[in-house]
Amino acid sequence: MTERSKKLSRWYFGGLASAGAACVTHPLDLLKVHLQTQQEGKLSMSKLAVRVVKKQGIFALYNGLTASLLRQLTYSTTRFAFYEVGKQSLESPENPMPFYQKLVLAGLSGAAGGVVGTPGDLINVRMQNDVKVAPELRRNYKHALDGLVRVWSEEGFLRLFSGCSTATGRAVLMTIGQLSFYDQIKLMLLQTEVFDDSPTTHFISSLFAGAIATTLTQPLDVLKTRAMNAKPGEYKSMGQLILYTAKSGPLGFFKGYVPAFVRLAPQTILTFVFLEQLRANFGFLPQTSKSS
Repeated sequence: MTERSKKLSRWYFGGLASAGAACVTHPLDLLKVHLQTQQEGKLSMSKLAVRVVKKQGIFALYNGLTASLLRQLTYSTTRFAFYEVGKQSLESPENPMPFYQKLVLAGLSGAAGGVVGTPGDLINVRMQNDVKVAPELRRNYKHALDGLVRVWSEEGFLRLFSGCSTATGRAVLMTIGQLSFYDQIKLMLLQTEVFDDSPTTHFISSLFAGAIATTLTQPLDVLKTRAMNAKPGEYKSMGQLILYTAKSGPLGFFKGYVPAFVRLAPQTILTFVFLEQLRANFGFLPQTSKSS
């Protein structure tokens, strides 16, 4: 193992890597939100993209980018920081954590990130969905911070945490699917001696992690998006929202699955590729390595 591959990530690398990935994948995330919030009609992702561009222009695909960055810098920074700091405290290069401990740590990290990231997620969903409603009904947030201030002043502080339960549940599953499975798959590949600590290994590990995370999170993702985009009082309880979604059949909970995977796969791959490059170039060696 080279000195470069022994380096550890700093706590904030995950947030920076996620923000960089979000800049690339934001249009796919916006189209995913559109698919999830339409109850009638079966427009495909490509048709939705064409309609958005025709009505609003090409830059409409980046509507809500500031909110997406706010979300990643809160949600992803928190969950990656908790996971990375916890992992570095509990394992060493000679004694990696058992997989079940990674699952538990990732779940706890995701819960913390879900709560912290809910306000940014709320603004993100609303700004992305603005382009599909009539002009007189749009919220027209200037940017993410403007959205936070307006929601707080117009709807109350607690409204910022609308959908927090589903967002947190989704974050738990997302973090388990991405972080713990990425680490475990990468470890398994490295143990074969066919793979080394290279971008190819990072790509394969993150691709599988993205597929697992999408499958785990899609039902909660649909419910979270609808809860956040709903008008005050539209759904009296989570049960009512579940029943409303179930009217479309079981597949209603997986509406937007393909664009969700198409968006999450590159998001996950880019995040871990960026993260691994940050680790290798700007990370630090563990104390045991320094003293040896």
